[in-house]
Amino acid sequence: MAFENLSDRMQMAMRRVTGRGRLTENDIEEMMREVRLSLLEADVNYKVVREFTKEVKSQAMGEKILKGLNPGQQVVKIVNDELKKVMGEEATPLTINMIGITKYMMVGLQGAGKTTTTGKLAMFLRKNNNLKPLLVALDVYRPAAVEQLVTLGNQLGVDVFEMGTKEKPQTIIKKAMEFAVENGNNLVIADTAGRLHIDESMMQELVDIKEFLKPDEVLLTVDAMTGQDAVTVAESFNSTLGVTGAILTKLDGDTRGGAALSLRKVTNIPIKLMGMGEKLDQLEVFHPERMASRILGMGDVMTLVDKVTENIDEDDMMGMMEKMMSGKFNYNDYIKQLKMVKRMGSLGGIMKLIPGMGKALKGQDIDEKQLVYIEAMISSMTKKERKDPTLVSRSSSRRRRVANGSGRSVTEVNRLIQTLDQQKAMMKKMGGMDPSKMNTKDPMAAMRQMQQPGQKIKKGKKKKRLRF
Repeated sequence: MAFENLSDRMQMAMRRVTGRGRLTENDIEEMMREVRLSLLEADVNYKVVREFTKEVKSQAMGEKILKGLNPGQQVVKIVNDELKKVMGEEATPLTINMIGITKYMMVGLQGAGKTTTTGKLAMFLRKNNNLKPLLVALDVYRPAAVEQLVTLGNQLGVDVFEMGTKEKPQTIIKKAMEFAVENGNNLVIADTAGRLHIDESMMQELVDIKEFLKPDEVLLTVDAMTGQDAVTVAESFNSTLGVTGAILTKLDGDTRGGAALSLRKVTNIPIKLMGMGEKLDQLEVFHPERMASRILGMGDVMTLVDKVTENIDEDDMMGMMEKMMSGKFNYNDYIKQLKMVKRMGSLGGIMKLIPGMGKALKGQDIDEKQLVYIEAMISSMTKKERKDPTLVSRSSSRRRRVANGSGRSVTEVNRLIQTLDQQKAMMKKMGGMDPSKMNTKDPMAAMRQMQQPGQKIKKGKKKKRLRF
């Protein structure tokens, strides 16, 4: 998870002030010491750390906070608001030319994931803005870069313009624009050459390309794992080219957070997009307010909603809900539900977007293989058994046959039966409730409302592996 260590440290610091009816200046001082250390360990620029802690401390020390109701919650809100400010307050959209050809120029150092991000960006804009992309291979110094871009284009089914490695990039971009006009491409993404370090010849070549292309965006690809070094790179590119936005890559890795928390504040370059995985569809809009919530362990419900909206058809979802409410939910529906969830990404990543789940899952391994095992067990059932779950639940011989056919144990088959029954019971209970009387502001209260009279929610022992 992105910023996992920073998130843990920040949440630990917040626990010093939350849940207390009264705060003292000493409480605030101790919290700020933890916050300062967590940011420095995350490799955040020291000037950003200094300004951030100074602003939070000045607001938290106010008489209104120290003597007010729920002072801990107010301090957390201050920290959350300041984190948003550091990262840019709100999402900054990409500039799109609605009349002519939208032109983007991709720049950055080697190893930052620039070429892969070029492919991701093409897919993102084709899907969300209905554009027809043309990828242009301008990295003539690394033959593998041209081949990589062609391969990405084939995978995505988008046009790629390349002239090998013998022509100059300035010549290639001129020919590419002529091709775009003839071919009807309304989006051109130029993948320029990266270097191991910034030099004058590299910058002059980029300046020449920019002068001809006149791009709508100059997008700097930044490896999120480089920490505050990203600031130095960004300042060099920005002073010469006038960078309009940044794309953070490798945010799915062990990212400390220095780049994301330093870049906008120091260089004023907005972070527009972020790469959340190696797959070509794992490029997302960077929302500072959502990232701040993730860092403080508040989840990210809006991103979860976006993932559901993008990957799950509304009619399929409504049909599934109707079946669950009516009690007709069977194994065919269950396998369909699992496939819906898998389309949204890794199960662990999805769970951490739910408020409170990140903390609950800390130290536990979500075994994604369990989804494969469930599919195997359901596939080992007959058509009648999948349609009528009671056939398997009432027959021990059928359960043994399903276990043998899927290579799993009878215990796992029993667990699958129990999970399906629990889902049906929960949805049936919810279907009989009056929505107007549901306590939606308190999830635990809502859960208590769904319990049978006298029934208690059992707390199981912590397990190292979660099974589904």
